[in-house]
This record gives sequence, C-alpha cells and structure tokens, in this order.
Amino acid sequence: MTIRVASPNAGPKPMMETMLEGWTVSEQSVAREAFDRAYGRAVDKLVVEVRSKSEHLDSAETVWQLHDYLSIERHTIEGRFDFRLDGILFIFASLVKDHLLQIEELAGLDAEKLAKIEAMSRF
Repeated sequence: MTIRVASPNAGPKPMMETMLEGWTVSEQSVAREAFDRAYGRAVDKLVVEVRSKSEHLDSAETVWQLHDYLSIERHTIEGRFDFRLDGILFIFASLVKDHLLQIEELAGLDAEKLAKIEAMSRF
C-alpha cells in the first residue's frame, strides 16, 4: 500500500532543490531513489501503526494520546528525511539500521560511501 502525503510542505524535498556536492549524477539518482523509497516505507509503517492505535480510541484521553504520538512521529520523520549533504551518510546508516532501507538498495554509490554507511549502521 502506498500513501501519498497531502501537505505540500511534507515529505522529502524534490531532487531539483537539493544536489549533493561531490556526488556524481548517477550516485545522486541512486541516493534519491533509495531515500524516497525509505520515506515511503516510514510513512506506510506510520499509517499501519495509526490504524492499529485508532481501533482503541474510546475516550478523549486516547484521542489526545494519538495526537501526541502523531506530533512526535511527524517531528521525527520531517527531521530524519532531510536530503542534504550534511549527514546524508548517517541518515542512510540509520535507515539501514531501522530496516527502512537495505544496503543493496544503495548499489551504485561509491564503495567508500557504501562501506561507511554499512559500518555506521551497525551502531
């Protein structure tokens, strides 16, 4: 299932707006596709969790708890999915670690970048 984000301000920034300095065009394409794929998986995971939580709404308190959960998740996702050079290898490593991305999906990146991502994903 794929869920599209309705808000024009939500979601990862289009590739035109963000270029990774020192990365080849091919690497940027691989990185962007993997990044977008991981974002979609994070959103899909959130939707499943929200549906599960919403089945248990039975009071104002549980509604506010769901609201708080969504606020935290939005902050987390918007902060995590920032496609810029600063920290992009760390972001990929955390996505691999959290099973939102497989290292194989980054095939096409420079071997040194892949090695760094793989090593950081272990911590």
